[in-house]
Amino acid sequence: MNDPDLVGDVAEDKDRNFITALARGLDLLRCFRQGETALTNQDFAARTGLPKPTVSRLTHTLCVLEYLVADPRTGTYRLGAGVLQLGFSVLASMGIVERARDTMRALSNGPNSYITVALAEAYKTDAVYIAVEKSMENVSLTMQVGARLPIFHSAIGRAMLVGMDDDDRALMFERASVKDPEGHADRKAAFDQALAEYESLGYCCSYGDWRPDVNGIAAPVFALSGRGVYGLNVGGPSFHVKKKHLERAYGRLLVDAATKLSNGG
Repeated sequence: MNDPDLVGDVAEDKDRNFITALARGLDLLRCFRQGETALTNQDFAARTGLPKPTVSRLTHTLCVLEYLVADPRTGTYRLGAGVLQLGFSVLASMGIVERARDTMRALSNGPNSYITVALAEAYKTDAVYIAVEKSMENVSLTMQVGARLPIFHSAIGRAMLVGMDDDDRALMFERASVKDPEGHADRKAAFDQALAEYESLGYCCSYGDWRPDVNGIAAPVFALSGRGVYGLNVGGPSFHVKKKHLERAYGRLLVDAATKLSNGG
């Protein structure tokens, strides 16, 4: 079954300068899911909806460029060092990640040892973690840099939605409608609730909305350039991180941290 995230973008048909072949190659690199180390051409074809001959040419090209590494014995491909170089280059260029480290560490060292703190950026209809301060407890969220959460159904995603300008938010709704035309009413309700929470509390909440065993709150962090918004969240396993404790112990700390990062601190 095709992955809706890998079959183009709503802007593709409107942009005469859009290079489809390049987009398809990047789609192949995005086929890898968390925990997967190797995929076949058949896997790529199934997830992208591309013909197998096209996939074969793309994987060959990506191997030549060292973004994929082929294993002739199994007929599989894994991500190569070229992808790691791109990823680390991106993270290194994000001043927000370096600036956020001490602030995130201070939040994670708060009164609840089960807390995980994360910073995310929007990608398509997901919130993608770009920095994580993990809990040291054995029972904690197994989240890491690169993890993706649904933007409309997670606290960190909703925080970015309320912080976006009208055009970027409209694009998010449009992209989500392409993937799930029937879910617009639920997404609109989720956003309206998030906006009301942000206006009254300074942050957005998700208590079992993303996963039934996870509670979290998040606030938007505005880019110093004035263009773009990140999300900063605090959360953990619902059994150890209760709603009242999360809001009373971390609500103000989270808002202050997001404000500090938005102001260049």
